[in-house]
Amino acid sequence: MSSSSYQVSVPMSKRNTSCIPETASNDLKTFTGGAVLSFHNICYRVTVKSGFLLCRKTVEKEILKNVNGIMKPGLNAILGPTGGGKSSLLDVLAARKDPHGLSGDVLINGAPRPANFKCNSGYVVQDDVVMGTLTVRENLQFSAALRLPTTMTNHEKNERINMVIQELGLDKVADSKVGTQFIRGVSGGERKRTSIAMELITDPSILFLDEPTTGLDSSTANAVLLLLKRMSKQGRTIIFSIHQPRYSIFKLFDSLTLLASGRLMFHGPAQEALGYFASTGYHCEPYNNPADFFLDVINGDSCAVVLNREDTDGEAKETEEPSKTDTPLIGKLTEFYANSSFFKETKAELEQLSGGQKKKKISVYKEITYATSFCHQLRWISRRSFKNLLGNPQASIAQIIVTIVLGLVIGAIFYDLKNDPAGIQNRAGVLFFLTTNQCFSSVSAVELLVVEKKLFIHEYISGYYRVSSYFFGKLLSDLLPMRMLPSIIFTSITYFLLGLKPQVEAFFIMMFTLMMVAYSASSMALAIAAGQSVVSIATLLMTISFVFMMIFSGLLVNLRTVVPWLSWLQYFSIPRYGFTALQHNEFLGQNFCPGLNVTANSTCSYATCTGEEFLESQGIDLSPWGLWKNHVALACMIVIFLTIAYLKLLFLKKFS
Repeated sequence: MSSSSYQVSVPMSKRNTSCIPETASNDLKTFTGGAVLSFHNICYRVTVKSGFLLCRKTVEKEILKNVNGIMKPGLNAILGPTGGGKSSLLDVLAARKDPHGLSGDVLINGAPRPANFKCNSGYVVQDDVVMGTLTVRENLQFSAALRLPTTMTNHEKNERINMVIQELGLDKVADSKVGTQFIRGVSGGERKRTSIAMELITDPSILFLDEPTTGLDSSTANAVLLLLKRMSKQGRTIIFSIHQPRYSIFKLFDSLTLLASGRLMFHGPAQEALGYFASTGYHCEPYNNPADFFLDVINGDSCAVVLNREDTDGEAKETEEPSKTDTPLIGKLTEFYANSSFFKETKAELEQLSGGQKKKKISVYKEITYATSFCHQLRWISRRSFKNLLGNPQASIAQIIVTIVLGLVIGAIFYDLKNDPAGIQNRAGVLFFLTTNQCFSSVSAVELLVVEKKLFIHEYISGYYRVSSYFFGKLLSDLLPMRMLPSIIFTSITYFLLGLKPQVEAFFIMMFTLMMVAYSASSMALAIAAGQSVVSIATLLMTISFVFMMIFSGLLVNLRTVVPWLSWLQYFSIPRYGFTALQHNEFLGQNFCPGLNVTANSTCSYATCTGEEFLESQGIDLSPWGLWKNHVALACMIVIFLTIAYLKLLFLKKFS
């Protein structure tokens, strides 16, 4: 395991565009022209709970056990069966694993990882998390604007973007949209290269990739690995997990790490792995893919596994059931590797790199030094969210069209309300519908945080922006316009078709009330949806909440008749405040008995002749405060719900 084959002569002096200080950045590049990542006695345990509430059992499961190794500049593959610990080891090395239950050391060039290692290195997740409504160039511009230091000019950033586009062969699709389920975009390979390009903007010395060939055909997967191989020759340390590569891909590997059940089966030069397994008594058949052979040996079910050299009974071990041979075989392979020359050479190098550092628990790096200010992040997040909104006609234009059509339909049904007893019922009915419609229309706001959850977690961990910048950026660019515009359209159409109170003041109060109801309901949707992974669950919770709120809105039941031990629920009803404000705005000063002089004849015992009488029957305060206290209540609910949503985002579990 000589390190001479990893010597790199490519100059690395130009690389200092990360979001950590210059000294920390340079620390990654002092060994053989690139960064050498070493890991010492990595152990990772998780607590698994099973059973029902009263009979829950807590079991500690060992994911990784005493894993040691060195990753040098080049292609470093982590291979193993499903559930063997590949992704867990990758996340531990990339500082993206939950530190609870984690022990051991991860060093860069023999020194502890810098506090901003997650920001300084690149990490490409398995599922490509790029904004599909933006072009390839726009996605890269977003990454450059937030991750490159503000000391770089826009011209320098654009040069960097063009360099990455050219390096990854994205010239032809640079101005094409990445694509969503509704928009046709670039191919799977180009999408994967776009994800890699997002990480290369900072020119990291170490690049992590979680199963980069997932979802790609064999030809495209080969092209992606050839690209990574070219990048590794420039001095980058590329570490990736991979499941079952074809032979042309396996030939590209410089280093191979084989894991099974969290234990190390082999770690060393990839092209020497076949010889190592041959020395253990397992020979690869001619024309068999080495990667498939390794997995078959580990699983104990390969027809290529021949007799062990020490066997004398002549029985073929491959005929035994895998369930009976897996555990002993893994233990045997682990023990054989621990006694091999590969392990001894690795151990000697690890001791040289660590410099005699004492074993300690992996430290947790919570501090992140952002490359840009809060206002700069807010501006770019708002800009991207607004572009995403315009690029999603199903969410934006469709909602406007539905609002216009619904407004016209309601205007036709309740056209020209009369000032008679039937007009009281019709007014109350249409105002109730307008309020509840605003609430149920706001259910779509749950998608605002749920759909982009994976994107948010990845970008936050990678040091793109603060949680506060993301949260307020989404509010300014998405929530505010998409709740304000429908309220304006709806009011402008229905108010005059219905023939409501012909006063300018009353018109704008109604518009403002509908906006407040929409913002309150949307804020509640965000509070429920923040941290959720499935849209349907958040939507179900919202719908159930609004159904109960609707009961206590004031139309279906007179709130004065509700029993005291249930009447307190009315104060948590968003439709109640909106409906009360709209009734106060519309009914005050109305006369519903035009043939009766209510000033001279104040006795109207069996009929409601004035708007004031109707409001009093509903228990509504006739004073100006009786109107505006509803808006104050809605404003308080907005602040409370948004605070809950922000705190849920802030304390969201961002480690895997």
